[in-house]
Amino acid sequence: MGQYQRLLLIADRTLHQSPALLRAVALAKASGAALDVRAFVDPAPIVHLWDEKIDEAGYQRYLRHCHRWVADEVERLSGQGVAVTVEAIFTTHPLLDILKTVEDLKPDLLIKDVTLEPALKRVFITPLDCHLLRECPIPVHLVNQVRYGLPHRVVAAVDPFDPATQISGLNDTIIQTANALALQCDAPLHLLYAYDLSPAFNGDAPLIAGGWSVDFVEELRESLHRAFITLADRYGVPPERRHFVMGLPVPVISEFVEQYLADVVVMGTVHRVGIDRLIGSNTERALYSVPGSILAVRQPG
Repeated sequence: MGQYQRLLLIADRTLHQSPALLRAVALAKASGAALDVRAFVDPAPIVHLWDEKIDEAGYQRYLRHCHRWVADEVERLSGQGVAVTVEAIFTTHPLLDILKTVEDLKPDLLIKDVTLEPALKRVFITPLDCHLLRECPIPVHLVNQVRYGLPHRVVAAVDPFDPATQISGLNDTIIQTANALALQCDAPLHLLYAYDLSPAFNGDAPLIAGGWSVDFVEELRESLHRAFITLADRYGVPPERRHFVMGLPVPVISEFVEQYLADVVVMGTVHRVGIDRLIGSNTERALYSVPGSILAVRQPG
C-alpha cells in the first residue's frame, strides 16, 4: 500500500498544464492513490459592463470551454491509469470552496502551483497560497517548478531549538511527512537545520571588549548542534544527510536547494496571531524565494 490514498490537485485557473499537475499525476501513479482534480474558476461572464445585457453566446462558450476541459482531463488521466475525478467549480471565494472540498474529500495531501503575486500586492492582500498555509488542515504541497515528476531528493527543514516546535511536536511531524514522501518516491531524505545565533543575543550574554564571549557563542552553538543530532538520531538519518548550517532560515534553505538540487523542502507552519500573523512565517517567505517546491505541515493539535 502506498503512503497516500487520496490526492487533491488544485488545477491552474487557466486550465493549462502545470508543474503541480505533473507532480500530482506522478505521485498518484507511484502510490496508487485516487486523484481528485478541481479547478476553482471565475463564474461565467453573463453581462456586458457597458450595457448590462446578457451575453448568452459568450456565456455558453465559457461553459463549453470548461466542460471540454473536464472531459479531456478525465480521458487523458484515465488513459494513464490514474483513478481520477475532475470538476470545474465556479466561485468568487476560492479559499472557502477549497477548504470545503478538503473537508468533503478528506485527501492526504493538497497539491497546487505557487501563484507568484507581486510584492506590493502581498503587502495589502494576503495571497491565496498563504491563506492555505495558515488554514488548510492537511499538508499543502505548493509547487514552483519540477525537474522530475517524482522528487529525487527530499529535505526536512527543522528547528529543534525553538520551544514552539518542540512543545507542539512540529519537528516530528515535519520529519514523518518528509520521510513518507521520500519512501513513496524512493528518494533520499536530508535533514537541514539553519541555525541563527542572533536572537539569543538579548543582552544577557557575557560581553568581552564590546563583543560576545567566544566561549558563550561556542557553547550556544554546541547546544544547538546537540539538539539537532538528537533529533537526527531518533529518526535514523545518516550523518552524510545531516546539514547543520549557520544563517537565516530562508536564505540557507534556498542556497541548499540549489546546491543539492533538492526537489521538495518540507517545512512547518505555526499558528500566529497579531503582528506575527501580518509578518508571515519562514514558510510563507520561502514560497517566493526557494526554487523547487514546498510541502507545508501544520503543528499538531
